[in-house]
Amino acid sequence: MKAAPGIEVSPSADRVTISDVADALGLTKGTVSRALNNYPDISDATRQRVARTAESMGYRPLAHAQAIRTGRSRAIGLVLQTDVAGAQRPFLSDFLAGVSNAASDASWTLTVAMSSGGNEMLATMRRLIEERKADGFIVPRTLAEDARATLLNSLKVPFVLYGRLREIGDCAWFDILGEEAMRKAVARLAGQGHSRIGFVNGGMEYNFSYLREEGFRVGMQEAGLKVDENLVVNGAMTREVGRDKVVELLAHDKPPTAVLFAVDMAALGAYDAAEAIGLQIGQDLSVISYDGIPECAWVRPKLTSFRVDSKMAGGRLAELLIRHVRGEHPSTLRETAHAMLWPGGSDGPPRLTTEELANRVAGAI
Repeated sequence: MKAAPGIEVSPSADRVTISDVADALGLTKGTVSRALNNYPDISDATRQRVARTAESMGYRPLAHAQAIRTGRSRAIGLVLQTDVAGAQRPFLSDFLAGVSNAASDASWTLTVAMSSGGNEMLATMRRLIEERKADGFIVPRTLAEDARATLLNSLKVPFVLYGRLREIGDCAWFDILGEEAMRKAVARLAGQGHSRIGFVNGGMEYNFSYLREEGFRVGMQEAGLKVDENLVVNGAMTREVGRDKVVELLAHDKPPTAVLFAVDMAALGAYDAAEAIGLQIGQDLSVISYDGIPECAWVRPKLTSFRVDSKMAGGRLAELLIRHVRGEHPSTLRETAHAMLWPGGSDGPPRLTTEELANRVAGAI
């Protein structure tokens, strides 16, 4: 047994216990336990003193004993949806790395389960709770009306949303300001000389779609441009649907010279639509999107997109959830971050007028 400098401990035990640490410091076991678990009622000085002594003595908590004593498994729960194509993209690998690293730094683990949506999703979450495989949950890609949040609230299980709800209530959350990105995208396009700007939104079951549409509309107003409701369409979460939505917009008698997308996967469909019609992305049709998925760099020209740091987001969500589990009120655990613009070659000054674009499209379809 290795003692802290200046502290003598008995060499008789094979494993250092929390009692050994408490005796060495002259503190109660409860104080040491709360200090090691970062409870807010323990001063920073005491937490640091306990942590240094525990480390120097080689103390390591037994996970199963700690779970029995505290009722906690020190595990973050995350249930990923499997029945919606691309539902977890583009964030999954980087996001999981961020969550795992932050959990590991706090000596927590990550429990990941897979499920389809609806009642099966809720049943999976209930099972993890009942089996004590998660002390709380990260809830990704929030829905406009999210039954997951309703369930966890009813069971008084801590959770942190990756996103926001239309009615926030008593929820903790971390979110990227997608609405701000949409507003900046409109300003960028208007500055390039575009006045007919279309908007292709994501699925309206997701709360982010409402926020990003709001950002688009605010951006249009700030640029002094009128929103043509015929150029605002919803429901594009895949490349195929994105292509169809762009064809629909370009078939308008006054088509847009630029299109703003709520998600990158749909924006990739603009390349397919342009190729079919004989248009050049970035010249005949400008495109800006949001997410920053790797495929943005694979198309030509590269897609201009607002990039999300998914690894950072995963880490912050894990940290907020652990604080929530330890007793902090959810209203104090709300943070936002910004997406960063990664310029590609998919946007620029319009080469064609609206009339010329309409004639080109009419001759191709």
